[in-house]
Amino acid sequence: MLRTPASRAILRSLSAANARTSLNAVGNKPVLASRLCTLSNGKRPQSAATAAQRPLSAALMQRQRYASTQWDKPDTKAEQEVAQQKLKPEPELVSTTSSIHPVFGEVGTPEPEKEQDMMKGIKQDVATVKETFSLTEVPRQAYVLGLAGVLPYLGTSLSTVACAYEVNHAAAGASTFLSQHTAETLLHILEPLQVGYGAVIISFLGAIHWGLEWAGYGGYQGYRRYAIGVAAPAVAWPTILLPVEYALIAQFMAFNFLYYADTRATVRGWTPPWYGTYRFVLTFIVGASIVVSLIGRGQIVENVGKLPNPVDRVMQLREGAEEALEKEEGARRAAVVAREEGDSDVQIPGGDVEIKSGL
Repeated sequence: MLRTPASRAILRSLSAANARTSLNAVGNKPVLASRLCTLSNGKRPQSAATAAQRPLSAALMQRQRYASTQWDKPDTKAEQEVAQQKLKPEPELVSTTSSIHPVFGEVGTPEPEKEQDMMKGIKQDVATVKETFSLTEVPRQAYVLGLAGVLPYLGTSLSTVACAYEVNHAAAGASTFLSQHTAETLLHILEPLQVGYGAVIISFLGAIHWGLEWAGYGGYQGYRRYAIGVAAPAVAWPTILLPVEYALIAQFMAFNFLYYADTRATVRGWTPPWYGTYRFVLTFIVGASIVVSLIGRGQIVENVGKLPNPVDRVMQLREGAEEALEKEEGARRAAVVAREEGDSDVQIPGGDVEIKSGL
C-alpha cells in the first residue's frame, strides 16, 4: 500500500513540512556554541545552525538576515522637502554631446589637448575674403550689369598702364608695339574718357537713391535720401575741369564717400540687404583701377606733355578774344588817323563810326 503514488505524495509533503519547521526553529534559537578555534578541533569554526543546514537553506537564511536594512526605511520627511524644491533650468549645460560617452576617452577625465592648427589664421582670412566677395544673394541681373559697368573703367586703366609702358620704353629706344608719339596720342584720348565715365558712374550711384525713395523702399525718407542723389553729381562733374591726376583723386574720394553712404543706408534698411556687399565689390574694382592709373601716369610725368584741360582752353579763349579785340581796336584807330590826314580811300574796320579818343 505504501508504494502507491498517492501514499508517496503524502509522505513527501509531511517530510517537507517537518524540514521547514526545524529550519525555523534552528534559525530562531540563539547560537551559544563557541566559534573559537581550538587545538583539539582542526575543523573550520562555524555556527551549529549553519552546519546543520543545507547550502540552499543557509543562503536563504543569510538573505533574510540582511534583507532588512536602513535603506528599506525611507525618510518621508526629507523626501517631501526635496520634492518641494524647484529645479533650476541650466540649458547651457545640456547639449547634443552632454550625455554621450566619448569613444576615445573616459568619463570624468579631461580630454587630451588637440594639436594646434598652424594654418588656422590663414584659413580664417581666406574664409573672410570669400564671404566678403560672395555675391550669392545678389540678383543675377544686377550682378552681370554691375560687372559689365566697371569693365570700361578697368579697360581705360589698363590701357593707361600699357601706354605708359610704351612711352617709357620708347624714350629708351626699346618700344614694343607703339611709337612714343602714338602712345602719347592714345594716352591723351584715354584721359577724358576715364574722367568722364567716372563722373557718369558717380552720378548713377547717386540716382539709385532717388529710385529707392520713389519706390518707398524702407519707408519715405524725404530730403535725407534725396541729398545723396544731389551730392553725387555735384561732386562728380566738376572733376572734368581739373587736371587728370587731380580729377582721378577727387573721383576716388567720391567713390569712397558714396560707398560709406550706401553702407549706412543698408544698415538703416533703406536698401536691400545685399546692396552693401554689392557696392563693396564694385567700389573695390573701380578704386583699384584709379590707383593703377595714377601709378602708370606717375611713371611718365617727365616724358609726356600735358594737353590743355577745359580750364586752360577757357583761359586761352578768353586771352585770344582780348588779343583779337586789341588788334581790331588798333586797326580802327590807324584807319581813323589815316582818314583824318586826308586819305579818304582808307576803310575803317567795323564801319565809319567815329572814334573819339585822346590822341
